[in-house]
Amino acid sequence: MKSQLRRLLPGDNTRLLAVASFIGLMSGVLNIVFRTTVHFVEEFIFKGGKEFLQIGKGDIHLLLLPLIPMAGMLLLIPFSLLFPGEVNGYGFTKFLRKVNLEGGYIHVRTIFLKIISTALTIGTGNSAGVEGPIAQIGGAMGSQVGQFFRVSGNRMKLYIAAGCAGGIAGMFNAPIAGIFFAAEIVLLGTYEISSFSALITASAISTVVTRSYFGEASLFTIPQYNVVNHFVELPLYSLLAVLTGLLAVFHIKVFYLIRDWYQGLKIPNQLKPITGAFIVGSIAIMFPQVMGDGYHFVEAVLYGGGMTWLLVCLIFLKILATAVTLGSGGAGGVFAPALFIGTMIGGSFGSVVHKILPDSTAGPGAYASVGIGAFLAASTHAPLTAIFLLFEMTGNYQIIVPAMLASIIGTMVATKLNEDSIDTVDFSREGINIHEGREVSIMKSLRVGLAITEDVDFISERANINQLLLTFSETKSGFYFPVIDETGKMTGIISMTDVKNIIHRDSQERSAQTVGSICQRDIIMLTPDDSLYTAMQLFDIKGIEEIPVVESLKNRWVLGMLKRRSVISAYNREVLKKGISEKVGSIRVSDPA
Repeated sequence: MKSQLRRLLPGDNTRLLAVASFIGLMSGVLNIVFRTTVHFVEEFIFKGGKEFLQIGKGDIHLLLLPLIPMAGMLLLIPFSLLFPGEVNGYGFTKFLRKVNLEGGYIHVRTIFLKIISTALTIGTGNSAGVEGPIAQIGGAMGSQVGQFFRVSGNRMKLYIAAGCAGGIAGMFNAPIAGIFFAAEIVLLGTYEISSFSALITASAISTVVTRSYFGEASLFTIPQYNVVNHFVELPLYSLLAVLTGLLAVFHIKVFYLIRDWYQGLKIPNQLKPITGAFIVGSIAIMFPQVMGDGYHFVEAVLYGGGMTWLLVCLIFLKILATAVTLGSGGAGGVFAPALFIGTMIGGSFGSVVHKILPDSTAGPGAYASVGIGAFLAASTHAPLTAIFLLFEMTGNYQIIVPAMLASIIGTMVATKLNEDSIDTVDFSREGINIHEGREVSIMKSLRVGLAITEDVDFISERANINQLLLTFSETKSGFYFPVIDETGKMTGIISMTDVKNIIHRDSQERSAQTVGSICQRDIIMLTPDDSLYTAMQLFDIKGIEEIPVVESLKNRWVLGMLKRRSVISAYNREVLKKGISEKVGSIRVSDPA
């Protein structure tokens, strides 16, 4: 009877798809709420404020423009006071930390805080994007579903990634790009075929929901282009890719330089976003294109608009405006600014080459389209996301070929000059390689000095084998013994294996043999500052259970022995301490979904 009942119950894959469908549905609904909120703030504060201040008249009224983005940051203060650390700044790095290093448990309030704070930032004209926040909103919904079903580990990460896929897919009307965004950026490229079913389902359902409300049009339309002369244009697109890679590295450096400067600024954190808004508003007096996501001007450039000098200026001004907005504490993402900057790079480059080779090159709009994918790929180190996003926005197979080439080359140039994407700089500063996963990161963060056993029996290199055998019989500390010289410094290590060939000799012969003559001189040592990850690698490579720990490689004063089991115990304690074990509070490990 029980076996018949089990056959009637849905299998694990069926349950997974059902849960992914719900996550996709909710991601689509939240997408609608989010975009509607941003639009409301833009209409009520930004456009209403411009009318109230009569900025459209120009002249002296134009100088009042900074007041509008400053008003948005002023409204952000109550939320930043109530929820410190959860509202201000570029939050996607913290999101990746929670997903990949801290078990993926995200508060439900994250959904509402991201909607409100991002709407106040972008809707009032500050330079940021909605794509990072919508990924976090969808991911937070995935986390809530995971907490409801009491899942953990990889299943929790998968639910969050499904929410991110749904968020991006609904925002861009690009389901394939949503899938690869979740796979490349959220899951860090470590995913299985089974994961794709959940990502595909959530992305598809979210796209259907948002299309039913907003229609099937993309976020902005891109005209059809053709590659005029492959032999001439493909090298030009490659040159564009190199330029894009260089500027992507510049963008990342400026972004963190300004953020670090703001972190050291001695004023209240709640006032910092207001200063950033003032700077962005001041820039916008002469260059209003830098405000908000800038998609209206992006679309104009994709159709060949914009003077070359203006596009070049906007590259650097948008980099500055974005860094100031998010570095000072405004809420938002870097996806939309990356699309804007890439468009300006491609458009200005295309304008120049088309003037030089008018009969052999496509118009500036084609290069602007390729610049979108190339810069996005280079700054996020996610070429597949950029390629599929561009393909879904254009539907043009001919332009996708140079876009693929430019995205790969741009990413290669950027990673060669700077290993970190815009999302991973903070992890590298902490010595964490987030792509290695939570376990390795924890092991790298722990030092050998925390796990050593100080109760160690030493033996002099002048001792004979009989004395060594006596030490072996009396000790309880381990199977390896540091061998020391007359000054007390370690000169080698010895174990029972080293004496097995002479153990059967008579006592007189053994007493004539010194420990120093048979001990291992080529020894592996650790210092207290080495990581437990390094120690575990040595344990695995050498197939040993203990490693001596010395004061330093120059001063070989033995501090203790590090045992494999001690490393494992230290890791488990840290996991419990951080609250990322398989049991977190009342959430127990189970996987009904």
